[in-house]
Amino acid sequence: MGRLIKWLFYLVILGAIGLVGYAYVGPLFDPSFAPKSEEIRIPVELDAN
Repeated sequence: MGRLIKWLFYLVILGAIGLVGYAYVGPLFDPSFAPKSEEIRIPVELDAN
């Protein structure tokens, strides 16, 4: 059981290092991390009576 926990710990650490590395190196390979934004206007009719 101890070996399993140790390997899981190693996998979590490697995953975290990979995620941080991708966050730093990823923009060099041009993935867009920012969401595409556009303005949407929808008219709303309120019945105040």
